Amino acid sequence: MEAYKQEFIEFMIDCEVLKFGDFTTKSGRRTPFFVNTGFYRTGAQLRKLGQYYAKAIKEVFGLEFDILFGPAYKGIPLSVATAMAISELYDKDVKYCSNRKEIKDHGDTGILLGSPIQAGDRVVLIEDVTTAGTSIQETLPIIQAQGITQVLGLIVSVDRMERGQGEKSALAEIEERYGLKTTAIVTMTEVIAHLYNKPYQGKVIIDDEIKAAIDAYYETYGIVN
Repeated sequence: MEAYKQEFIEFMIDCEVLKFGDFTTKSGRRTPFFVNTGFYRTGAQLRKLGQYYAKAIKEVFGLEFDILFGPAYKGIPLSVATAMAISELYDKDVKYCSNRKEIKDHGDTGILLGSPIQAGDRVVLIEDVTTAGTSIQETLPIIQAQGITQVLGLIVSVDRMERGQGEKSALAEIEERYGLKTTAIVTMTEVIAHLYNKPYQGKVIIDDEIKAAIDAYYETYGIVN
């Protein structure tokens, strides 16, 4: 596993973004792990988060694109932080863009904020965690309405590697439905491999009990290969 992935897993633990225990997701699933990106709350944390996204984007998509698009609302700071990180790490200046939930009719008018999207722009979408595709369904028509653009794909921070609406993962469903390449900084398989029975900060984060709960969860909600 690449060093930046290992560092990112530990970074999530440090920020209390990734937790293990007994949680209930919005969909009603009881889960032994939970990812809450709302716990990235400081400038230093957002700076590091942008750097992890930047490294993953470079690895999977390269840097030959024009716009980093973050759907409102959580995608807005992600697109800004990551665009800054790409500039800092790779001396590559990409533009950021996001959508508004409501069209603004005065001042900086329109549905978009940040850089305008022009015909011919190559776009990478950025979001927080594995998505059900709702924001993609909302934002793709907005992007396409700006002209003939090429959407290279979607990156999220963590792939939970559980079923979406069918038997495939939520990211795989997005790939199939919209023809987009999808990736994540890390997958839960990588998280488990890095943390299982290995001490971090003097504590074993995933012990045998938690690992058994994760295995049971995936027996019910895991991807069917």
